[in-house]
Amino acid sequence: MTSAVVELASVRFERGERHILGPIDLTIRRGERWLVLGANGSGKSTLVRMLALQEHPSSGSIWVLGGELGRVDVRQLRRRIGYCAPGLADRLRPDLHAVDVVVTALNAALEPWWHHYTDEDRHRAMEQLNRVGVGHLAHATFGTLSSGERQRVLLARTLMAEPELILLDEPFSGLDLGSREDLVEALGSLMQRPDLPAMVLVTHHLEEVPNGVTNLLALRSGSIQYSGAVTDGMNEAVLSTTFGIPLSVSVGNDGRFSARRAR
Repeated sequence: MTSAVVELASVRFERGERHILGPIDLTIRRGERWLVLGANGSGKSTLVRMLALQEHPSSGSIWVLGGELGRVDVRQLRRRIGYCAPGLADRLRPDLHAVDVVVTALNAALEPWWHHYTDEDRHRAMEQLNRVGVGHLAHATFGTLSSGERQRVLLARTLMAEPELILLDEPFSGLDLGSREDLVEALGSLMQRPDLPAMVLVTHHLEEVPNGVTNLLALRSGSIQYSGAVTDGMNEAVLSTTFGIPLSVSVGNDGRFSARRAR
């Protein structure tokens, strides 16, 4: 039995006459934590939307959790995926309590009145909030939370349905330094838990990369510059090519990366 949760074969994505991504061949296995890195417009979010079954490729084949996109009921398969993307916070009613934001993930819903939730369901939602350090905000309304607090609530939401794949598309967008560091720490703790499923994190800043990442996919203009172990790929040669400028890359005592233009 294969350990792959995601398999892409010769995948391309085009919109009109514009080539956005591909060809991409990629396998993500159970327990792996992938970082998708690249500049704006490199195809990162397009790739993750396809993994989340929100977009179809222009050509090629995509298998997610054993189902082939185009030959499977994506409505059912999406419930097995924890997906957090920019714009989700804006779709949630500001006066929803944080615990309701989390519990509704069980049905991929945005409102709690569409389904019935038990005390056990709400207890599980509380556990997820506690896991990412915002359990004390369970009964605060979503609209009163800071940007960093909202992102951690949304992270708890991705965990609620015990997904088999977690996709995080630029979760640090719009956060101030303190909120970013809080979220990096929370993500690092999650990534090092062996009981959690495969994870994919999209960013374009090395400073946002938490500890626990195992694999790197580097994209430039829709093409793969590197795919493999993060320890081999997070270097000046790969990253300079990926971002199109000469970079100096360093690693701190805590294992966190940073990059600056080489002088």
